Formats: sequence, C-alpha cells, structure tokens
Amino acid sequence: MDRIPIWVLFILLIFLHITNSEEEDVTLSLIKFLGQLSNNQIDPSWGWNLTSDPCAGKWKGVTCNARLISVKKIILDGLNLTGTLDASSLCNAKSLGVLSLNDNSINEEIPEEIANCKQLTHIYVSGNQFSGNLPDSLSRLNNLKRLDISNNNFSGELPDLPRISGLISFLAQNNQLNGEIPQFDFSNLVQFNVSFNNFSGPIPDLNGSFTRNSFLGNPELCGKPLPSSCPQSPPPKKRSKGLSSKQIVMYLGYILLGLVFIIFIAFRLIKRNKTKVSKGTVVDGSSNKTSTASTENKSGASRSEFSIASTGSAAASSSLVVLSSPVVNGLRFEDLLKAPAELLGRSRHGSLYKVMIEDGMTLVVKRIKDWAISSEYFKSRMQKINQVKHPNVLPALAFYCSRQEKLVVYEYQPNGSLHMLLHGTQNGQTFEWDSRLSVAVSIAEALSFMHQELHEDGIAHGNLKSSNILMNENMDPCISEYGLMVVDNQNYISLTKGSDLKSKDQNEGGAYSTFKVDIYGYGVILLELLTGKLVQNNGFDLARWVHTAVREEWTVEVFDKALISEGASQERMVNLLQVALKCTNPSPEARPSITEVAVMINTIKEAEEGSIVSEP
Repeated sequence: MDRIPIWVLFILLIFLHITNSEEEDVTLSLIKFLGQLSNNQIDPSWGWNLTSDPCAGKWKGVTCNARLISVKKIILDGLNLTGTLDASSLCNAKSLGVLSLNDNSINEEIPEEIANCKQLTHIYVSGNQFSGNLPDSLSRLNNLKRLDISNNNFSGELPDLPRISGLISFLAQNNQLNGEIPQFDFSNLVQFNVSFNNFSGPIPDLNGSFTRNSFLGNPELCGKPLPSSCPQSPPPKKRSKGLSSKQIVMYLGYILLGLVFIIFIAFRLIKRNKTKVSKGTVVDGSSNKTSTASTENKSGASRSEFSIASTGSAAASSSLVVLSSPVVNGLRFEDLLKAPAELLGRSRHGSLYKVMIEDGMTLVVKRIKDWAISSEYFKSRMQKINQVKHPNVLPALAFYCSRQEKLVVYEYQPNGSLHMLLHGTQNGQTFEWDSRLSVAVSIAEALSFMHQELHEDGIAHGNLKSSNILMNENMDPCISEYGLMVVDNQNYISLTKGSDLKSKDQNEGGAYSTFKVDIYGYGVILLELLTGKLVQNNGFDLARWVHTAVREEWTVEVFDKALISEGASQERMVNLLQVALKCTNPSPEARPSITEVAVMINTIKEAEEGSIVSEP
C-alpha cells in the first residue's frame, strides 16, 4: 500500500480542527463539569471524552444548534448523578440555553457562578439533594423563563427573582425556603408553586392567577387564597405631647447653633461671589475664549466645561438636586465644578462628559443647552421620571437647572453602548442572534413600562437610539437619558421624512407625539440589530434602504452576514424585521404602541426558546 504523503495528513489535521464545533477549552470544561457531577465516574458509552466533539460526537444529553457549532441544551435527567454542580466550567459554553438535571442525587449548593451562563432560559434541577441558600446571582439571569428547583433541600430566603421580567414559571415546592414571598409579576407567570416550605407573612396580590394549592404547607402564610387572614398591625404608640425643660433648653441650643451656621455660610457665599465677579465670568469651554477661572486643578486635568457663570444665583451651590440614590449621597455642585471632565461626545442637543469626583467615583454628566423650558417644569419633569423605576432604565442620580443650561448626572457605565457593541471594534467577540433578540426584548419591555407609567404626564424618551442604550456591568441593556428631550415639529420632521405631517395623533394629546417618535427610534434599533449597519453613513439612510429592499423582494439581503453564518433562524429574523417595519412606518398613526410591540417581540423570543427545547 502506498504511503499517504505528509502534506495530505497535514491538511486532514487542519480540516478536522476547523470542523470542531466547540473550542477545545469548552470541551475540557464540559468534561470537567460532568466529572464533578459523576464523581469522576463518566460512563464511556456517553461519548464525553477529549477525542470527540460535543456536537459532532453526539454526546449523551447534549443538543447543539442546527449548524452544530454551539451547545444549546444539556439534559442529564435520571442518570444517578451524585456529585456537585460546577457552574464555572458549565458556563464556558456561552450559548447554553437549557440545563436539565432532574431526578438525580446532586448535592451541596447552586454556586454564584451560575450567573455566568447568561443565555440560560430554562433551569430544571427538581428531585435532587441540593441544599443551602439559592444564590443571589440567579436574579441576574435576565433571559431566564423557567426555573424548577422543587423537591430539594433549599433553605433561606428567595433572591430577587421578580427582577427577571420574563420569568413565566417558578416551581419551588417541597423545600425548606423561608421568609416572605416576593411580589412576582403574577400576571406574567403561567406556573407558580411554593407549597410545603416555611414561608411566612402575607401572600402578595396574585391578580387572581393562582389557587391555594400553590401555597399549602406553609403554616405561617396568611391572606388570600388561603383561608387564614393576616393579623392587623398594631396602631403606632402615641408620643407624649409635652416637652421637659431639659429638652426645651437642648432644642434652643440647636436652634442658636443653626442660626450661627447659616450666617457663616451666607457670609462666605457673598464673599465668594464678589471674588468671582472681580475675576470675570467663566465661559463655555466650547468657545474660543478663555477664563481666569478655568485653571488647572491639582490632578493636572482641565476643569469641567460645564462651569456655571458667576452671574448665576448666589445659591448655585444648593441648586444641585440629588435624587433618591445612596450612590451620590452628599454630592454638591462644587464637586462637579472642580472635578476633571473628559468630553465623551457632543451633539446639537448638548454634550456628554465623564467626570471623576474626589472620592474616586466616576459619573457621567449630560449638559443640555438651548432647551426652552422653565426650571420649574424641568425640575418637575425630572422628579416624575425619578419616581418610575425599571431595571433596564438608567436612573438619574442628580440634576441642576438654571435659565442658561441644565445638567443631569448618571452613574458611569464602563461597558459602552449598544452602538459600540454593534459597530465598534469587536476584538474577536461575537454578538449572537440570541443575545440580540434578548436585547430587543429588554428594551421593548422597559420602554413599554416607562410609556405606561409616564403617559399621563406626556413624558417619552424623545431621543431613543443605540448610543443611548448602555450596557451595565452584567452586559444587560439600560436605556439612558430618558425624557431629556421634547421633540418639536422640526425635529419630528427630520425623523419622519416622507410621512403625512398634516395628520395629528389625537390619542396622544399632541400635534406630533413624542411617544410615536420613540416607536420609530426603537424600530431603527431593531434594524441595526438585524442588519449590523449604521443608521446614517455618507448619505445612506438605513430605514429607507430596508423599506426599499423589502418592497423589491430581496429581504434576505438586508440581514447581517454574521447572523447568517451563525445559522440564526431566518423565519424569526423575518418576523423581527416585520416588527421593525411597522415601527418605522412613515405614517405615525400606523405605528403600533410600544406595548403591542413588546408582545410581538416576546412572541418571537418564546418561539426561539421553544425551538431550542424541542430540537432533537
């Protein structure tokens, strides 16, 4: 027999290496994961070994995507596994969506590292011997839909699971969990059972969704639907109305000290304002002029460009309104004035700065110019927005308003924006279809919540775009700068070229509804997620280009090539594209509400998850 040339063997080796679906480190990690579950007694017939690939080698219990390039499901039910769950190794399979370990004898705790499996949508660990507290990190699995921890020995209080907005099933019966039951979104849940635990206190408002069977076996629970009613809280004890002579003397002393302190502060402010006037007015750093007050600080960085002119109110130092956030408790206006500021971006609506204050905290300050609204209305608007909280909306920490300009302070988000994730330097990272769809769902649900809560006040976002979607420390999307723009007719025209601008949206109560502009902005973000293209680039208009492509029946050509090569479902990409086209309809009245959009997007996401679960 003739010998095979060495170059042929070399090519074969390269080919075999290329066709491996998962990287070697993922293969090693998964084998380590199963080794911990089976106490290093892996059955050879299962195929889990270093000489094969998890997808191509048809490992027992492993299901990959249609193109056999990434692990989507691991189902190891009823295999008499008696070890521990090694989440650190498991989560190296970044695309893992379903983990099922039902009916084994796995023990110890679920580790905090489970939060690293960011794409998990289904976790089933029923019928094991898990114990200890559930990890707080479970609440960071924002894609989680179903969680079944029933028939184990879990104890302690539940983590903040209600923050997972898409959770539709939570089964925790037959454990030893205690504390009060959190306020889940029971209108969204289709399965819920916490029976036979040690929960106590009142049952939250269920919206009529579940019966007493979901809560039996918790003797200290009370309230509907259980027959036992909750005891009324005792009335507060009445305080004594009289004051002793000692208390009167003490309070008078405090009042005198307060008066002395106020007089001292007023004297210092008057003196400082006189000094500022003698030195001259600080001007906008974007101007070509310089000011004697714009000096170098101790760190050598130039002072903040958003310095307030000395002609402003003498009480400027007290004009910074700190909202209900412990992050910047005690922050003063002077702290912003003397902090070094790095310009992050500038637009026609204002500028954005990264600011490092003295205690090492990093903030972002949005400076809004030429917004012709009163300080009173701006203050009222910011306070109304602050009353509405959603985990995917970045809250303002503080704000300042004067007749000339307005400042809004946020916590700095180091992971950049959705715009950078889509169009910036990738450094070898991929932005997969599942992640893009999850981002679309999170933004839609957050925007729907904000629109519903602030609809009566007429406060929409006004400037929704991918650069205003920031990625937090867990790489979850957060809508920033909510409500910092009121769209006038001219801006509206620029966003809706070709639409019938004579029509008016009477339902929204305005000539041109900012809420409808938000829908358009969200539709453009969907187009960016689907196409991977910039919204505007050298005369290229993304929305117009996509509408034209669909009319000329070459829809498939618009999708991002990275999604095509990944093997993303073309059917669901087309469905998402249809939603984007509805949102960017030139006629505002034809656009759906964001609540309708959120329902459509969630339907697509559930279909995607259903396909993962049902794949053979």
